[in-house]
Amino acid sequence: MPPSHLPHSDTARVTLLTEGTYPHSHGGVSVWCDQLVRGMPDFEFRVTAVTGTGHEPLVWELPSHVAEPVTVPLWGPAPARRAPRGRRLDQVLSTYELFLTAMLDPDVERYFGVALYGLATMARDGRLGPALRTRQALRILVDIWNRTDLEVSAARPTLHDALTATDLLEHVLRPLAAEPPSDGVAHAVSGGLAVLPGLVGHQLHGVPLLLTEHGVYLRERYLGYRTGGFTWPVKYLLLGFFRLLAEETYQVAALITPGNRYNRLWEERGGAAPESIRTVYNGVDPAAFPPAGPEPATPTLSWAGRIDPIKDLETLIRAFALVRAELPDARLRLFGGAPRGGEAYRDQCAALADELGPGDAVTFEGRVDDILEAYAAGNVVMLSSISEGFPFTLIEAMSCGRATVSTDVGGVREAVGDSGLVVPPRDPAAMARAALALLRDPGRRAAMGESARLRVIEQFTLRRTIETFRSIYQELGTPVPAADVAGGWGAAAAEGALA
Repeated sequence: MPPSHLPHSDTARVTLLTEGTYPHSHGGVSVWCDQLVRGMPDFEFRVTAVTGTGHEPLVWELPSHVAEPVTVPLWGPAPARRAPRGRRLDQVLSTYELFLTAMLDPDVERYFGVALYGLATMARDGRLGPALRTRQALRILVDIWNRTDLEVSAARPTLHDALTATDLLEHVLRPLAAEPPSDGVAHAVSGGLAVLPGLVGHQLHGVPLLLTEHGVYLRERYLGYRTGGFTWPVKYLLLGFFRLLAEETYQVAALITPGNRYNRLWEERGGAAPESIRTVYNGVDPAAFPPAGPEPATPTLSWAGRIDPIKDLETLIRAFALVRAELPDARLRLFGGAPRGGEAYRDQCAALADELGPGDAVTFEGRVDDILEAYAAGNVVMLSSISEGFPFTLIEAMSCGRATVSTDVGGVREAVGDSGLVVPPRDPAAMARAALALLRDPGRRAAMGESARLRVIEQFTLRRTIETFRSIYQELGTPVPAADVAGGWGAAAAEGALA
């Protein structure tokens, strides 16, 4: 039951749709979610969280106006249900054939949404997952892949490719079976799989969908799959899914609130109407991130965040090796932990640090209870990511009055302005030159730190962010008519679309 003091109207209810973040994980997006819900105690919040196994513990203490989260595990065991038979199986497979064809044949792309909502109906009644684990579903993909008029056939997909791709699709489509939002506002805090219950809620109940992109989900999938271990046919199919899912989301969303202007370019390219996009910057409380105080006596670079390939710590470590060649006493302190399953990347970074120099020059400090310690630990705070939205660690460090060196990705340049140095991503030499320039010039560091804190106070406060979203929730609170998109899409309709 919602707390009794909450107003019982659609404008007072918000369902946050998350993937791999709040309330089961630390990180910038989770911090943002926590700030948002704590800043609006007069709203009732619900959370539908796409997770790994469903056994992840809560790592955030939820306020009383946040209901117990609903988890949607991607990689837990499949429900123990038998596959449908006869006409019921035929209905699933014909819609699934349309879905696959939309991702592989440009002439059929326009039916992606129709097929997706059709599959959602079948996911909610328990048919989809078991049907995708049948030989018939596998054969459908093999047959489409072997069509010589499709580009993917030139790669000669194998049966193993089809098994891999079918298994991955069964997992990524599991959020379609989640109970969709039925009232209020559905607020997806990223693109991708988190959006699926929101799309269904809009289609069934007319619930307005609000999309906030901190980073560009599709871009990050492109980056991840480029170096991933899947074969080209599998990547082609999955990236087709994520691309068309992004386009469907941009077209359905009542409002899109990117965290920076860079994201807006991707959204417009993906088909979002310019008038549906409104940039809302992340904010911090300057009182919670006061000036960090005296700098360390030893020249030190600090970094804070999640140890993940997208943060590109290897470039930072290589840059630091160049810094140490000029300043032998310099240190690099890395604050933050690796997500579950990401321990190998941390080990890889530690091995690189040992290879490039004395092991005690680079220290992995782990998570700290007070993030202020991480910013105070360095003369200069570093950010080396290859993809970002509007990074919290950067504006927090700026609020603490520290000079920064950051990579020119996402909204970094918008955040920093003239109050820090910005360098190209994946360029250790450029990063080292910028770090050395600041380490050798205390006066410049101090001036940049003062300018950075003033910039946060003037433009990027938490109060401004919360009030903006409060007004957006109130603006979107009036329900819109449900879109009759998937009604009647069974076997006959799918066959007609493919004819």
